[in-house]
Amino acid sequence: MPRRKNTVGTTLDTEGAKIGEPVPKAIVDINTASVGVPRQAEQDLRTELSALRQQVDRLQQQVISAGRSAKSGAGKAVRETEALVKHYPLSTFALLAAVAGLLAFASRQLSPPRHREPSALRDLRDFYDRMRERI
Repeated sequence: MPRRKNTVGTTLDTEGAKIGEPVPKAIVDINTASVGVPRQAEQDLRTELSALRQQVDRLQQQVISAGRSAKSGAGKAVRETEALVKHYPLSTFALLAAVAGLLAFASRQLSPPRHREPSALRDLRDFYDRMRERI
């Protein structure tokens, strides 16, 4: 790594930080028109790995607690829905029938028109035509 001595007498690293290293504040030396980073103390890899493991453990605990919270919230919603259905069975049935009717109506409106007539309607027209011929 190239180093340069500034006027203060400290050695500066003139290359950027490597991946995974903390990025320290740079020093701008006006006298030599150079920018660099003061030498950083070597960090113990074990300390850094330990800190990372602790962070991962905390994140795992947060994910587990969030999952439990979501599960309990869903269970509460199910229990409340069951209680509502037990207290208002006719209203619930009417609401479900209305929703089913709306869905059926919407699906008929969105489906492409059929070009063939239903067989019952065709039979009725044939019967009507035969009766007209007789009269």
